[in-house]
Amino acid sequence: MDIIRKKRLDSMFDTLSIIAEGNYIYLCDMKTNYSRWSETAVDYFNLPNQYMYNAGTIWEECIHPEDRERYRMSIDNIFSGRDKGHSMQYRAKAGDGNYVVCTCRGAVIKDENGDPEYFAGAIKNHGSLSYIDTITGLRSLYGFFDDLKTLIWKKIRTTAIVIGVTGFSIINDVYGYKFGNKVIRQLADIINDVFTNSGAVYRMDGIKFAVLTQNMNETQITALYRHLQELATHTFFIDDERLTISLNAGMMVIDDFEIESETVYSCLKYAYYESKNKRLGNLAVFERIMNNNKNFIEKLNVIRNSVIEDCEGFFLCYQPIMYADTEKLKGMEALIRWRNDKYGTVPPVQFVPVLEQDSLFPELGKWILRRAMTDGKLFLEKYPDFIMNVNISYAQLERSDFVSDVFSILEETKFPPENLCLEITERCRLLDVDVLNNMFKIFREHGIKIALDDFGTGFSSLGVLRTLPIDTVKIDREFVKNIEKSTSDQSTVKFISSLADAFKAEVCVEGVETVQMRDFLRNYGIKSFQGYYYSKPVPADEFIKKDF
Repeated sequence: MDIIRKKRLDSMFDTLSIIAEGNYIYLCDMKTNYSRWSETAVDYFNLPNQYMYNAGTIWEECIHPEDRERYRMSIDNIFSGRDKGHSMQYRAKAGDGNYVVCTCRGAVIKDENGDPEYFAGAIKNHGSLSYIDTITGLRSLYGFFDDLKTLIWKKIRTTAIVIGVTGFSIINDVYGYKFGNKVIRQLADIINDVFTNSGAVYRMDGIKFAVLTQNMNETQITALYRHLQELATHTFFIDDERLTISLNAGMMVIDDFEIESETVYSCLKYAYYESKNKRLGNLAVFERIMNNNKNFIEKLNVIRNSVIEDCEGFFLCYQPIMYADTEKLKGMEALIRWRNDKYGTVPPVQFVPVLEQDSLFPELGKWILRRAMTDGKLFLEKYPDFIMNVNISYAQLERSDFVSDVFSILEETKFPPENLCLEITERCRLLDVDVLNNMFKIFREHGIKIALDDFGTGFSSLGVLRTLPIDTVKIDREFVKNIEKSTSDQSTVKFISSLADAFKAEVCVEGVETVQMRDFLRNYGIKSFQGYYYSKPVPADEFIKKDF
């Protein structure tokens, strides 16, 4: 080895080590294929020496056999001049024989003539087994949050993508879980291949994956995702069995470094479900869904932190539900709001859909139930027979402790269960029907009522009504706003009313705004009305002053 070149190698290596921040540094002289590696890497991975000839081949022996081909191709592309560097993940065997997940990023440094001279990079050892997904060998959800927090802290503009599969439970049901795990591993390999040199890939919860990238724009990401869809749809084989895998994906650009990583993930999941439920699997960009409203993400982050701070800033408004025939008060619906000095009062449509994707939402749900029942005790003194309607999200229903939470809050507030109605949406169809049936049976045995909100706006409202015990069907305002002129709306309301009657459920119409609407709707056997004609949603102290 030329002494001058070795001195230069050492000098550059020492410079890189200053900014290593816990990563293993390597530097290869591409003209001589002579490298220097961090001593900590040599010790941890039991490498021959800090200085090595042909280090790429030596390091390849440490890499998990399933990951070697990708690594080898990347190194070949770099040394042949086809690539200027790489960014990839792989598993590497530590000195104790166990594999750890590593993220390796490297770049080619050219000489004064523009020829490749050095290949320099850093390897991050993700180490802890809790950060590794045992099925795929990828960084796990914990690793995703760890890396995302680091990127936000360092103020590095990043694009995050979440990719998932539609109907994976069917694969498990038909082929079994062992086969399903093979599908997960195969998909992980394909995503890793597609995004090699473009970003770090993670295995998230369920059958979702994530990618964090700093060097791709939306056009490039869209192109890679479409390529991934093609591979998953047309060339996906497990044990010679060809499968058609349908993907969904949401993405978000992170360039606001004051937001929490958990807020980012909630936004990502919201975009993901937009792709799944409304865009036939096409990539959904969060910023575009929100009309590139930067203020929205900042506001959402503040609102999310308010949940952590004992739901500070949240309050409930109440809208009356009136008997259609007598126009006496039947009950009221509790509706969440939030306010602070900077943003004023924020309606739920601006934060609930995204927060529902957040692990914190059940805490907010419990706060809503507790507040509604506490206020409800005051309303009972004036209206002893009224029913308090409280909206329940999918995120609450899927928790195993939801039933016990409801009864715990009933006991705490001393609110009578027969005066409580839980409003669900048709999205609850995604949960196990037997579990829901048992849950609703317990509620109804204690006098708690169940309402199906926004009937007709989802794909499976009829299926929910047919399958689950429902006391009240609430017709969405979209079906009645033109009721006096639209024959299709009239037919729809008539059909829903007849259908509900067949399943022994009452009908409540939302969005009643004029006396003409009220009078027209009375022709359809409607039991109760709700809308601005009677009152807009108002805070508890204002509601109690009204006479209905």
